[in-house]
Amino acid sequence: MLLDVLLIFLFAGLPYYLYLEKRKTFSDQKILFLTSFFVFIGIIIDLVSGQISSTPFIFLAFISSLYAFYRATKTTNFYKLLYLILFFNAPVFLMFESYAGALYALSLLTSILGIFLMAKSYDRFYGSANYQPITGLTLVAPYSGLFLTIYLTALALYPPFANSILFFNAIMEHEATLLWYLIVIVVFFGNFFIAARVMAKTVFGKPNPNVHYQDISPKQRWQHVAIVLFLLLLSLVGSQEIFS
Repeated sequence: MLLDVLLIFLFAGLPYYLYLEKRKTFSDQKILFLTSFFVFIGIIIDLVSGQISSTPFIFLAFISSLYAFYRATKTTNFYKLLYLILFFNAPVFLMFESYAGALYALSLLTSILGIFLMAKSYDRFYGSANYQPITGLTLVAPYSGLFLTIYLTALALYPPFANSILFFNAIMEHEATLLWYLIVIVVFFGNFFIAARVMAKTVFGKPNPNVHYQDISPKQRWQHVAIVLFLLLLSLVGSQEIFS
């Protein structure tokens, strides 16, 4: 029971709701770092312990997940959205078998890292990490659009990206219950809805040599290529799990 309390504390955003949000001492960017660190520590603890959380705590995480989903639909800031996505996925971190849950968490954190780097670009180009619709010449940002599309597609649990493959791997390895079905359905469609909502408001466009536009630099593109390749590597790991 003590371990369940610790994991729900790390995964479900309780430090944020109980302290960080009220105190305003940390920026959204720092809260994202802390939240990602908490999830990483929680996954390590879960792997070492090797136990699946009890049903009451999974249900509590599910209630927190629904609240996080509601908050995610209200924000237009990338940093805040990303840690709310982690809170939203908390029930599956608790519910999935340790190894499968760890792989899914790793793929999710990788996608979040990619979107975080794009948020930094937004901050630099437009003065904030808000993803409200942008009009005018700044719409022409093809590389930003490409990488955001990849990360949001992965977040929406579309194959062949690792998030979807590892999510469905974890489903196949788990004994189904009514609560299990409910959580899987809500998390699957919730991730899809969040990603689709953001995709409708982010920067897209095709390059035009006659238009001067701001976009990520060649160095930043290689960073994103490395993240995408790592996601595809995780997809291969997930595919091997399917056929093993």
